[in-house]
Amino acid sequence: MVDSNNFVGIDGFRRKKSEDAIISKNVASLFSTDTGREVLRYLRSITIESVNGAAVSNDELRHVEGQRYIVGLIEGRINNGHKVKVNE
Repeated sequence: MVDSNNFVGIDGFRRKKSEDAIISKNVASLFSTDTGREVLRYLRSITIESVNGAAVSNDELRHVEGQRYIVGLIEGRINNGHKVKVNE
C-alpha cells in the first residue's frame, strides 16, 4: 500500500494526491475565467515572453527565472486541473 502523503505534486511538495488534485482544479477554475486568462496573459508577457539583454546581472536573472517558474507552475496546475477533471 502506498502512503497517501508520499505523492509529490507539480510544485515538488509532498501532500495527499487528493489534496494536490484540489489545488490543480482550483487553479484551473480561477484561470478559466475571462479575467483569469487575461491575468495569465499579462503574467506571461512580463516573464516567460520577456527577453533579457546581455547586461543582465546574475541577481536580476535569478529573480526573473523565479518569476518564470511561478508562471510555469500556474500553467502546469491549469493543465493538471483539466486532466483531473476529465478523469473524475
